[in-house]
Amino acid sequence: MKQDRQHRVPTADDVALLAGVSRSAVSRTFTEGASVAPATREKVVAAARSLGYRVNFLARSLSRQRTNLIGLVVSDLDNPFRAAMMDQIARRLIEEHYRPFVLPTATGGDTRHLIDMMVHYNVCGAIVTGDASPGEIAEACAAYGVPLTLINKPEVGPMVANVSMDMDKAGRLMAEELAAAGCRRIALAGQERPSYSIGRRRDSFLRHARQLGLDIVGDFRGPVQNYAGGVAAAEAFLAAGVTVDGVHCGNDYLALGFLDHLRRRAGLRVPEDLKVIGCDDIAEAGWLSYDLTTIRQDPVEVARSAVDCLIGQIDAPDRPSQSMPAAKIVDVTLVRRGSTGAAPSSRGK
Repeated sequence: MKQDRQHRVPTADDVALLAGVSRSAVSRTFTEGASVAPATREKVVAAARSLGYRVNFLARSLSRQRTNLIGLVVSDLDNPFRAAMMDQIARRLIEEHYRPFVLPTATGGDTRHLIDMMVHYNVCGAIVTGDASPGEIAEACAAYGVPLTLINKPEVGPMVANVSMDMDKAGRLMAEELAAAGCRRIALAGQERPSYSIGRRRDSFLRHARQLGLDIVGDFRGPVQNYAGGVAAAEAFLAAGVTVDGVHCGNDYLALGFLDHLRRRAGLRVPEDLKVIGCDDIAEAGWLSYDLTTIRQDPVEVARSAVDCLIGQIDAPDRPSQSMPAAKIVDVTLVRRGSTGAAPSSRGK
């Protein structure tokens, strides 16, 4: 049976044979509102998953026809960078005559319903960013033959394309900028919730900070990497009473909350009392009230790379794993602004 799956698309008859039920029972199982015994439903669903059988609910009579639907699995759309990147991905897909639809998720959430939706609507590919479990989704996509691209995620297999910002360079640029600004005692402002990309940038920053002789004197965290998380990290920083001249923030969104809380609660001045750097270069980072030095990862370039990688997989479904392209690394640049002491004439460069 497994050998057959490599050469043809599994059918409802295959599912019926494996489940030991009739062809009509398979049809009823995947027809909304149809009557089917719970035990039969379980056997049919288990057999369908084992075979990689997919029902196209958009066009059941044309179940083998490509839908051009692309599932975009994403969380934290309140994050300005995430929202901008998803907007660019959707626009790029539409330009390439694909039909994107968003599948929102949450950290630690059950990804099975997302997988079921992708399977039921016969998507021809998926892009995952945010905090969904890439391993679970990659396993399901492999089982059902769905091309997959991950953004700023760890690698999970040779048949999955990866697009990531240059995390090592980002951490190095952040350390070098604080050192160049005269900082020697550095605090970290971050989040308790795990994040692969933020964690990688942080590790790189720490490594290069030590090489530059910077002293890390505290690690202050809020629950998540958003504005409220930045406020919580700032509260922890103020409560600790440490003296620093520089702060490394996990991302810009968190840095905004951190800056606002320091100014309102303690009257600290940036960059006079301490200098602050973030990452992502969201639009708000350039606002005069923040004037935040940051590391830019271009959402347009990330989107272009992710879509191109996905389309490459869709157009070459039988490409052997050893010929899959290497992970795509998107370059980053330093955007120097007032939060590290840049003069007005050099801001944004």
